[in-house]
Amino acid sequence: MKCKQLFEKIDEHFEEYVDVWCEISKIESPTALKSGVDAVGNFVIDIAKKHGWKIEIHEEKISGNAIAITMNPDAKASPIVFSAHMDTVHPVGLFGEKVVTRDEKNLYGPGVLDCKSGIAQSLLAMHALEDVGFTARPVILILQSDEEVGSRTSEKRTVKFMCEKARGAVGFINLEGSSPDYAIVERKGILYYNFHIKGIEAHASRCATSGANAIAEAAYKIIELEKIKNADGVTCNCGTISGGSVPNTVPGECHFCVNIRFVNSQEREWIENEVRRIADTVYVKGCETTLELFGDRVAMEYSERNIEFLDKMNEIFKENELSTLKAGKATGGSDAAYVTAAGIPCVDNMAATGGEIHSPEEFAEIESLREQTKRIAAVAYCIEG
Repeated sequence: MKCKQLFEKIDEHFEEYVDVWCEISKIESPTALKSGVDAVGNFVIDIAKKHGWKIEIHEEKISGNAIAITMNPDAKASPIVFSAHMDTVHPVGLFGEKVVTRDEKNLYGPGVLDCKSGIAQSLLAMHALEDVGFTARPVILILQSDEEVGSRTSEKRTVKFMCEKARGAVGFINLEGSSPDYAIVERKGILYYNFHIKGIEAHASRCATSGANAIAEAAYKIIELEKIKNADGVTCNCGTISGGSVPNTVPGECHFCVNIRFVNSQEREWIENEVRRIADTVYVKGCETTLELFGDRVAMEYSERNIEFLDKMNEIFKENELSTLKAGKATGGSDAAYVTAAGIPCVDNMAATGGEIHSPEEFAEIESLREQTKRIAAVAYCIEG
């Protein structure tokens, strides 16, 4: 087994990095809280400084700072990239005074799976690679700061930083939560639309002869939008709606938000045209609609590069007595989509296993971090190119 000594080092340092995992998970870091996200980044930077790794910081005024940490920065071979994000969806205080808890099997808390397991895992892999004297290629850890909102806060600047630092990589491993059987090579893209509808207020008793009901106009549009979905590709969900003032007044305003997911750029183009058609169509005379695209994420489309990268990874897993992974798809968005679109070989979903992400019951299986760390360290150590 080529990586026997490397795996021994991972076992040696494992508990140390479970503690790191706990500590960064205790730092509450919802996307909107820059101080919290930056506190996670600073914790990681302190570890990187102890190892003498190269540190690059992309500063942002509103969102957290994105970070790139490089081991072996002067090595001539193409780099291998690990990536995770520091922000979470959970509001501060949701998990109570004791933010992170653990039992014999699991770790519980905000972002323990999505995505702070990936941070701890990357640091452990890099530490072990350093211990065995690995210098063949740069190993880069990229930490995103506003992934959970599709990098809307930074206006995609953090995404641009990530793709620039990953340019020329032999492979990019994104460390969202994992499955024991699958690595993700395709993900859906996402569009977020706000519909702002203006109607004409009138007394409810005259709704048949005057006024223009903005809520009724919204209802017609939502019914049309509900038709934009199928089990295998497009999904369209109206998630929030508000409008009107009192029951005895024809509502003069209504606002609703739609989340639409798609598998490729062709579907995206069709969706954009269809949404515009529905927004422009007047169903209730006197109503007007303003359409706002307030967030988007490209799809991680099918790519031979990604399949070839996973094939190389599976060869390394076989050689080192690790189980192989099937190519999988996911409906959730991820930074891996931007990397794939940039032409960089990418595999996603390679962190710890667990469940209930984006909920107060989020958990991660502690022991799963050990094998997943061995996987990414072995890829860095063995991959050719």
